[in-house]
Order: sequence, then structure tokens, then C-alpha cells
Amino acid sequence: MGSAGCLEYLTIANLNLFINNITVFASVYLLFIRNLSMFEKEVLIDGRGHLFGRLASIVAAQLIRGQHVTVVRCEEILRSGSLFRNHLYWKATEHRRINTNPRRGFKHFTAPSRMFWRSLRAMLPHKTPRGALALSKLKVFDGMPSPYDRKKRVVVPDALKVLRMKSRRNFCRMGDLAKMAGWTRNDIIATCEEKRKAKSSKFHEGKVKKE
Repeated sequence: MGSAGCLEYLTIANLNLFINNITVFASVYLLFIRNLSMFEKEVLIDGRGHLFGRLASIVAAQLIRGQHVTVVRCEEILRSGSLFRNHLYWKATEHRRINTNPRRGFKHFTAPSRMFWRSLRAMLPHKTPRGALALSKLKVFDGMPSPYDRKKRVVVPDALKVLRMKSRRNFCRMGDLAKMAGWTRNDIIATCEEKRKAKSSKFHEGKVKKE
């Protein structure tokens, strides 16, 4: 009985040791795979100076692959064509509705961020589970809210107006178009941006002095 009990104890101890080794190996392996991942945790794009359609198509391609993307300063995104022409296009699309029950039909967003989101949604299969999951990984903001004003922002060279559009071509700013469409937060966003830039400039000057 004594030898049998000792053998049973050793077997349980070895099993526990084996389980602990497997747990450590699995955690190390997951950490290694995470570092080799092709995706960033989140890509933060500054929308200033980007062309509307080009940026939307590139972001849509990244979303469908599984990347989390956040776009800030959507009011600074640019559209090709003059402001007058784009406003005429908006007025033409604004009247699309369902006569029997307008609440069931088109939703005409006036905020620049929602305009961008709506156009990008049309580039995804958003009615399928795969497309809905991809769309859920997108965040869009007017201005630059608090968590993102302290994070590193990137640009998309293939969508920049200065690289993809001739200088003589007409263009307009999404904030101006949204204001003509009925957006009422343009002045508020502009005031918040001035305060943010002043704060950021002050922080940068202090950082340079320390160096």
C-alpha cells in the first residue's frame, strides 16, 4: 500500500508539472505570435489633407482584412470638385426618401464623420456577418477627442491631395460642405481645435527645452 500510494503521488506531481509547463509554453507562444501579427492594435489616421473617396477605399480594404482603424479630423477631409458642385450633388441626394414612411428610408447624415462613415459602409459587404464585423472596427470623429490627441497619428500617401491631385483642380473641404448641408457643430469643432493646438504647441516647447 505504501509503495502504491507513493507511485500515485509521483504520478499526480508529474501531471501537475506537465500542466504547468504546457501553460507556460502556451503563453510564450501566444506572445510570440502576437508580436509577429500583421496587424497593429489600432491605426490612427489624421484625415486632414486626404481625398474623401481614396481614403475611404483604402480604409475599407484594411477593415475587411481585420485591422482596427480610427479616423480623426474628418471635417478636414477634402473632396475633388468645387464646393458649389458638391453642394448641388448633396441637394440632389437629400431628396431621396420613401413617401409612405420616410423613417424607413435613407438617412442623410450632415456631420462630416458620418458622411465618411456612410460612404465607407457602401464599400463593405455590411449586410453579411463578415462585413458587419469589419465595419465595427472603424471609428470616425470630427475634431480630435481626448484619447487620440496624445497618440501617434499617421497619413495615407496614396490618398493625400497633394500627391494624387493636380494643383489646378478644384476641391472643397468636408467641414464647409457639411455646414451648407445643415451641420451646426462647425464653430464648436473649430474652437476645440484651436485650444488643442495651443495646448499641443505648449507641450512641444516644454519638451524641446528639456532636451
